[in-house]
Amino acid sequence: MGGLSPEIEGTKWAGRLDYCIIFEVRTSRMELTTDVYERIVAAKLFMDENYHEPINLDGISGQACFSRFHFHRLFSRIYRKTPHQYLTRKRLDKAQELLSQNKAVTDVCNEVGFESIGSFSVLFKKEVGIGPQHYRNMQLMKKQQAKVQPKTFIPHCFIQSYNLDKK
Repeated sequence: MGGLSPEIEGTKWAGRLDYCIIFEVRTSRMELTTDVYERIVAAKLFMDENYHEPINLDGISGQACFSRFHFHRLFSRIYRKTPHQYLTRKRLDKAQELLSQNKAVTDVCNEVGFESIGSFSVLFKKEVGIGPQHYRNMQLMKKQQAKVQPKTFIPHCFIQSYNLDKK
């Protein structure tokens, strides 16, 4: 079998000259080089900058110049979550920020890259624990309470150390 590495010679893959399989066997043991990290980080930055766009795994992996399958494996290995999980979390974090600014749920849904208000609301409730409308109302209420009773939002140890409770 001439060009095959000793790792592949004599295995069940030796009879197949399929590049993808050979590539996968070799790279599964591959060390993560600086070049690989830089390419994965570039793809992550692409997600950070374009989370609000309808991007998919092919588009993201293209930024790193990897196949979608290899990129998915490397990204998951480095960040301990899949690209989809990362992108969804990024979108939900931004949604929480926008809802805290009292923006409409529909506007937030569209602004962070979700295509359906229904799927956004269900996912938001699943991940955050409460629905987006309820979250928005609670954040608005917290801001109003902070204006009326600011000391309730300052840690007690801070109030004591600066003698703010005597004023």
